[in-house]
Amino acid sequence: MLPSLSLDLTAFDISLENGFLPPEPPLTHLGDRYYQPWEDLISDLPSLISKRRVRGQVGELPVLGTTNLLTEPQWQRAYMVLGFLTHAYIWSGTLPSQTLPPQISIPFLTVADHFDLPTTASYSATNLWNYAPLCPGLDLCQPENLRCLVTFTGTKDEEWFYLISVAMEARGGRIVKEMLAALAAACSNKADVVAAALLDLAETIKELGALLARMFKHCDPYVFYYDIRPMLAGSKNMAHAGLPKGVWYDEGEGKGQWREYSGGSNAQSSLLQFFDAVLGVEHKATGETDSKKKQGFLQEMRRYMPSGHAAFLAHLMTEPSLRDFVAKQPVYGPVTTAYNAAVTQFGLFRDIHIQIVTRYIILPSKNPRKEFSAEASVNLATASLVKTSVSVEEVGTKDAGGIALELHGTGGTALIPFLKQTRDETNGAAMI
Repeated sequence: MLPSLSLDLTAFDISLENGFLPPEPPLTHLGDRYYQPWEDLISDLPSLISKRRVRGQVGELPVLGTTNLLTEPQWQRAYMVLGFLTHAYIWSGTLPSQTLPPQISIPFLTVADHFDLPTTASYSATNLWNYAPLCPGLDLCQPENLRCLVTFTGTKDEEWFYLISVAMEARGGRIVKEMLAALAAACSNKADVVAAALLDLAETIKELGALLARMFKHCDPYVFYYDIRPMLAGSKNMAHAGLPKGVWYDEGEGKGQWREYSGGSNAQSSLLQFFDAVLGVEHKATGETDSKKKQGFLQEMRRYMPSGHAAFLAHLMTEPSLRDFVAKQPVYGPVTTAYNAAVTQFGLFRDIHIQIVTRYIILPSKNPRKEFSAEASVNLATASLVKTSVSVEEVGTKDAGGIALELHGTGGTALIPFLKQTRDETNGAAMI
């Protein structure tokens, strides 16, 4: 039996019921009044952003310590709050701020270190630790049953964008235990168990695709592209948006460091990489064809996962996948058929993702808002469209008459080439 399967999933911060979501809903606030200054700002964040008052309010904060954070849910809440405040501070002005002040950077560095996470609004901050059921006991697999704890814009669009992913995590998390059992069954040559689990996985991924396709119900593409997405941008590969060196994390007394991080991205979902590991889907750097060179964007994104989740995936990658077992089965047998069904659904899921990126990013980028003007903020959405007083050398962009920049995601990677290659590598795992 695989050593992986004898491990206690809870030791990796994985819930038997909810997968990579917390076993209980995240805290809605830090009860200790010591942290009330953070809570006051985060509760009014959309208004502060719209009025461009975030930086002034952060400047009035005390530098708070972390000794009053006593439980994991409290640490998670602190990480989420500081992640949102970080991005709000950087991106809510006319120009992005290249400096993060000690009021945020000092506690955030400590909190992030607790989880071995970067100091950015990662997927953990925006999704895993940022939801609550509308009523206790409601099914987390339905986004209508959930609400977000924090958003940048205060819009239903942004809330729905996050909650679709939360619902997907909840639905997909239910199959983690079964797929580990399938890996054990493969070691014991129990083909019927493996086939049944793979069919369940195919159905699960199909349901995840249906959830993802519901993004259109409450999230407007233009609201996403111009209002939400710029706030999610990281500081890595963002010279064109005004951060040529990333962000200086000021730790006070002359100390600090330039840091560059990806922003929040669904590539940081441990669930999707779990499916890759179980199915034996291998990904390479975008544009790379040499099978020996596998260190690409998805591998880098494990640095943006809680340490327990990343360790779990790393352990799985050292073990045989179900594809190794399927390769020894009859080509037209039930195991191979079930495996190909799961791979096909995963490829279709990634097709849906490409369709959403096209509708929410590619098309809006080619059809700017009518009210768009030169007074708009410089950010991920506007950098290649607006002329500013900042020089080309500082911002790293061309003006409106210059050469169009290749669209990148909030994680900093080229969008369509990355997504298409990921889809093609998934489809290529099928046993033909």
